[in-house]
Amino acid sequence: METSFNDLRDQSVFITGGGSGIGAALSEGFIKAGARVAFIGRSDASRFCDSLEARYGRRPLFIQGDIRQVERLHKAIDSAARQHGGLQVLVNNAADDQRHLPEAVDEAYWEQSMAVNLKAYFFACQRAADYMKRQGGGSIINLSSISYMMGQAGYPLYATANSGINGLTRALAREWGGQHIRVNALAPGWVMTQKQRDLWVSEAALKEHLARQCLPDPLEPEDLVGATLFLASTLSKAMTGQA
Repeated sequence: METSFNDLRDQSVFITGGGSGIGAALSEGFIKAGARVAFIGRSDASRFCDSLEARYGRRPLFIQGDIRQVERLHKAIDSAARQHGGLQVLVNNAADDQRHLPEAVDEAYWEQSMAVNLKAYFFACQRAADYMKRQGGGSIINLSSISYMMGQAGYPLYATANSGINGLTRALAREWGGQHIRVNALAPGWVMTQKQRDLWVSEAALKEHLARQCLPDPLEPEDLVGATLFLASTLSKAMTGQA
């Protein structure tokens, strides 16, 4: 069964990291809903855009760039807003969950990790809110993670940033609620993207993880699409500051 979010048709949506993994599933979900999708990513996503256009007759706007460069990120959002007539929805999705030990972290790695996993979230929200204020509102969805809740070892900076994303979400929901800008977070468990399967998924690790879930099934990128579309649509117009 599929749900139609008719109010998302022709809405302008900007997604960070929308060309692969969870982001690619979200880009496809919004395209399928009839939205005007733009996304930024470091790797060339032209073939992905070709495939979406062939399937749905709508082509996302791909802007190649590094979200760690705030000026580049802002210019990408500006370009999307110009071409798509404003900005109604921002999805902060891009992240880097490289494994690391706390003893091995130096200042440079700290700055690099936070630049991707937290700093870019704030500055994308900042720029998107400029457009949403002029339009009378909008929806921001921040992709977080349960990593910091579970207290797992192996990525302390990533877990720190994801805790920060939830704090950021609540703070900005309060700051901008008066302008009808909603800010919510999604915190999924371990999502079986191709990157995860290539680098970290093993039979033993997955079995151990699934044993801690209430539902015994692995999460796939497509499992996040419905929840994201719901938070972007007017069906959730009374929800903000939630994770």
